[in-house]
Amino acid sequence: MTELSVLIPTCQRPDKIAACCSALAEQTLGTDRFEVLVGVDGPDTGERALIAQALPRARVEAFEHGGPAATRNKLVARASGDIVLFLNDDVTPRPDCLATHVEAHRDASAPAMMLGAAPWRVHEPDRLFDRLIRETSMIFFYDRMDSQTDRDWGFRHAWTLNLSIRSETMRESGGFDDSLPCACFEDLEWAWRVSRMGVALRYRPAAVVEHDHRYEPAQYLARERMLGREAVRLERAAPECAHALFGKSLLSDDELAYSRAFVERERRDVERLERSFVGLADLPANTVEGQAADRLIELLYQQHLLVKRWHWRSGLLEERQA
Repeated sequence: MTELSVLIPTCQRPDKIAACCSALAEQTLGTDRFEVLVGVDGPDTGERALIAQALPRARVEAFEHGGPAATRNKLVARASGDIVLFLNDDVTPRPDCLATHVEAHRDASAPAMMLGAAPWRVHEPDRLFDRLIRETSMIFFYDRMDSQTDRDWGFRHAWTLNLSIRSETMRESGGFDDSLPCACFEDLEWAWRVSRMGVALRYRPAAVVEHDHRYEPAQYLARERMLGREAVRLERAAPECAHALFGKSLLSDDELAYSRAFVERERRDVERLERSFVGLADLPANTVEGQAADRLIELLYQQHLLVKRWHWRSGLLEERQA
């Protein structure tokens, strides 16, 4: 009997998905208890051959490019496990990761979304910018979470790089919204609908994957612009979810006027701060050490927020004015 279906969308990152599958081949959970389904989102750029070497029993499906939401939906339709585990293609699960997810659902008193931990891989040379990504909420909010087993962390934390749910609950939710093709808010929109079914999100930090995704400062800021654009698209597709996420309408005339004024007013300060922000990638990680290190990392995080918000607002304006 298949207890767990591991579902992984991948797009033009053959080395990443191969490493992920290699880690899945080393799981402590018996091979008869789980299956692995990989969805190639678009043309095959070597994924099939590398997956076959790393994990011959994985089922690989190639689909027309439609984004991670559409790919996950197609994989869910093919899954046979009682539980589905969504992974990114750029993570490597620790050997007990799958077993921990299965145990979490077995021990749960009610259906839940189970979020596992995803610490960032440390690359060499390790830089202050990398450390800032790892230790703050620049991308995710793991740094603000603890291991309370009974807390509902809410849909805002439902990141599908390492998240499991009962298959029955998954299908009852209606799946992901294919009209949100980018890897931005499609997981949170789905989790918002799941949460409205009365399903909580629990954090299980013992279910660990290592996240192998190194950002450069320019990539990080480009991501913020994309998030601003996609926030507008989210509200157009799912206004109730967007209002729950942002606490207001991004499509109002007042919000458009505020964004225009903010981007123009803060432009010069952002240009100045951005030069310092980009320079963090030139400094070694151990630039900040000692008893005050945590406080200094937090100060660097707070200092960059204006730059982050400026790029997000710029993306919002680009989408509103398109």
